[in-house]
Amino acid sequence: MNLVIDVGNSFFKIAVFDSFDLIVKYDLSKFDKIDIYEIINNYPINSSIISNVSQIDNDILNYLNIKTNLFLLTHKLKLPFKNLYKTKKTLGQDRLGLISSSCFEFPNENVLVIDAGSCITFDFKNHKNEYLGGSISPGISMRFKSLNSFTTNLPLVSIDNFDNLFGNDTKSSIQSGVINGVVSEIEGVIDKYNVMFENIKIILTGGDTKFLLKRIKNTIFADQNFLLKGLNNLLQVNKKK
Repeated sequence: MNLVIDVGNSFFKIAVFDSFDLIVKYDLSKFDKIDIYEIINNYPINSSIISNVSQIDNDILNYLNIKTNLFLLTHKLKLPFKNLYKTKKTLGQDRLGLISSSCFEFPNENVLVIDAGSCITFDFKNHKNEYLGGSISPGISMRFKSLNSFTTNLPLVSIDNFDNLFGNDTKSSIQSGVINGVVSEIEGVIDKYNVMFENIKIILTGGDTKFLLKRIKNTIFADQNFLLKGLNNLLQVNKKK
């Protein structure tokens, strides 16, 4: 079995795969050796992959290196796409994983992957499986926090269930600006890609997927496990090298 660890800005997402089948998934705000010990003891893990080691304790890395065939996600792994990004070393591991997943799920198709989490990233690969690049902007939560942090009187608010065009008080006005702004941004970016490329598959993933999916008009394939699946596919490919 495979152990997949995605280190995000807000959560640690851990999944166990049996070949290509997702067996179990954990979303953890904190991550320590005990969590790994329990997973290794409960499942016959033989290989593992980590998307970002910057927040992983060295004891955990050493333990996984001893107990499993450990891979670290970098641009040096065998990837299923041609990387045309100018600064390959600076391309985030999460974006590497997402584009890899798009190649495994939709080979030889134009794909735009939108990851709506702490940041909103747009990443595009063409039907030749060439990664052209994308964009990064603040996520919903980051926009709320920025308005509170960089002003004197604006309060810190959250998404709640706001679903209107305009607000009738300060809280709902902030919600309107942030939420409608994000939705308009996503729809606008999708429209621009659709002008430049034909028959694009649009993938939406990340922590705000469910909230955004019912608000975005475009036809979108939503999968909150898209990155985990991509990391597992990369692990399958690289351990067979």
